[in-house]
Amino acid sequence: MKTVVLLFPMIFLALVSLAQNLNTAAPTNAGKDYSFTVAANQAWTDTGLDLEAGEVVHIDEVSGGCGTEPKNENLPVSSAPAGTLVAKLHEQNAAAVPAPAGTDFEVKESSHLFLGPNGGDCGGGTFAVKMHVTPAAGNSTAEQVSQGQKLKQQLGNAAQIWLQGQLGTNGANTAAGNTAAASTKVPGSAQPLKVSDTPLDSGLRKNIDSLPRRVNDQLKNPGDMVNFVLIGSEEQVKDALQAADWHLADTNNTNAVVAAVVNTYEKKDYLSMPMSTLYLFGRPQDFGYEQAEPIAMVASRHHFRLWKAPFTWNGQTVWAGAGTHDIGFAKDRRNGCVTHKIDPDVDGEKTNIGQSLQKSGDVKSMTYYLPPNPVQDAKVATGDSYHSDGKILVVFLK
Repeated sequence: MKTVVLLFPMIFLALVSLAQNLNTAAPTNAGKDYSFTVAANQAWTDTGLDLEAGEVVHIDEVSGGCGTEPKNENLPVSSAPAGTLVAKLHEQNAAAVPAPAGTDFEVKESSHLFLGPNGGDCGGGTFAVKMHVTPAAGNSTAEQVSQGQKLKQQLGNAAQIWLQGQLGTNGANTAAGNTAAASTKVPGSAQPLKVSDTPLDSGLRKNIDSLPRRVNDQLKNPGDMVNFVLIGSEEQVKDALQAADWHLADTNNTNAVVAAVVNTYEKKDYLSMPMSTLYLFGRPQDFGYEQAEPIAMVASRHHFRLWKAPFTWNGQTVWAGAGTHDIGFAKDRRNGCVTHKIDPDVDGEKTNIGQSLQKSGDVKSMTYYLPPNPVQDAKVATGDSYHSDGKILVVFLK
C-alpha cells in the first residue's frame, strides 16, 4: 500500500506541469487515422478508442470478414447483412450501427468504440478496418486553456484530500472524508437493489460457506471482508463491469505515471490508479477494479478485488470479491506510513457494486446470503476498524 500511495506526488507534479503547458499548446484539428483488427469469432472487439462528443468517425476501409456466414437471426443490426461489420458506442442506450466502408457517424456523447460482425461468432476470420476520427468543431486554443484550468482545479481538490490525510485530519466526517465521498459519487447509483428472496440452492450455499471470510496482506494480517460473489464467465464479468463503468487498475506503478500524463494530454481521464496486492486462497487478486472522478481518485475511489474461486457452480465460474470505498488517508499502524482510509461502513460499497451492475443491464438476478460466522466488526490490515451486516451479495450475470 505504501508504494501505491507514494505515486501521488509523482503523478501530481507531472500533471501540474502538463496543466501549465496546456495553456500555450497549439490546437490540432486534422484528426487522426486508426487501424484495427477485429476478430470474427466474438461478438465485440474493444478497440480501446475513446471518443468525445462532436467527433466524427469515418470508416475508410473494411477488408476480410467472417470465416462462415452467421445465421440471419437475432442480428445486432437487423437492417444490415449477416456477417458484415457493425459498430457500437459505449454510451447510454446506444444501439449497434452498420459500419461498411464509407460510413460516417457523429458521436453524440463521450463514448468508447466496439467493432464486431453482425451476428456475433462467425468463424475464424478477421476484419481489417481503417478509420479516421475528426475532432469536434471549435477545438481551439481557448478550449485547451480551459482544459488546463479544469485540470488545475482537479489537482487542487486532490491535493486538499492528500494534505488533510498527511496532517491526520481525515475521516468519514472530516473535510477530507466529505470531499472524497462527494467526488466519487456514482451517477445514478441511488436506484434501490432489486434483490430476489429466492433461497440459494444447497450446493451453492455450501460453496459460499467454504469461502474465507476475509482477505489478508503479504504478512498474513487479515483485512477486508469478502462481501460479494459474482457468478459468470470471465468474459461475462469483464463485459458487465465495463458496462457498469468500472475500470481495471494498472498493475505497474511506473506505467501509471506515464498513463496519467498521456491520457490527460489527450483529454482522456486517468481512472486506473494501481492498488495494493491482497491475498485470498493463498494467491494475489486476479483483477482489481475501481471507479472514481478523474485525478481525485489518487486519494479517493470505490474499488474492489476479485479472485476466481477454487470451485464452480452448475458449470459456471464463481468469483469472490472484496470491495471498499477509499475516503482519504490515515496512518498505517503496521509501519507508521501513510495509507488509504476506507469508509468503515463497508456495506455501502457492497451496495454500490450491486447498483452499478444492476444499472448495466447485465445482471440476471442477485440476492443476499448470510453465511455462518459472518464478519460484522473487524479491522483492515492497516489497523482501521470497519463494520457490516455480514451478508454476502450474490450476483448472477447474464
